[in-house]
Amino acid sequence: MAKPPVAPQDFVAAMGLAATGVSVVTTDGPSGRFGLTVSAVSSVSAEPPLVLICVNRKSPAVAALDGNGTFAVNLLGADNRAYAENFSGRPREGKPFDFGNHAWREGETGLPLVDDATAIFECETHDSLDAGTHRIYIGRVIAAHKGEAEPLVYCNRAFRRIVNHEGN
Repeated sequence: MAKPPVAPQDFVAAMGLAATGVSVVTTDGPSGRFGLTVSAVSSVSAEPPLVLICVNRKSPAVAALDGNGTFAVNLLGADNRAYAENFSGRPREGKPFDFGNHAWREGETGLPLVDDATAIFECETHDSLDAGTHRIYIGRVIAAHKGEAEPLVYCNRAFRRIVNHEGN
């Protein structure tokens, strides 16, 4: 007999201790311009280059991601916390989810990109599937950009910086 799954609150509490990079996923096109802070980003394959993101299906960004067929994953640098707060709906200043709060550059795909991000992956949607409360998007990477910034990290409900302990 299969064991029952763990209680959702226990799962969320335990997963909250996993340190993850913080990204703003952007999309633009006929279904609208949207940006959303996400922590569920992962490499899927190098050949062909594929990444995945997970977005809660209640988010209005889902309709835009489905309709536009392209998205960019902007892996935020430690100094990009304001982007993360804005696109999670909790800006310190200005309106939430407002692209006017920040500076952007246009990518090869025409998508808005965070200029000083740690890394950026411009993608065409390769596949999507629903799992639980989220939609998983797999993107075929058509452009990748490497920045110089140290990544912004999220752990235990707080933004954090990586501390280098070389030699220890």
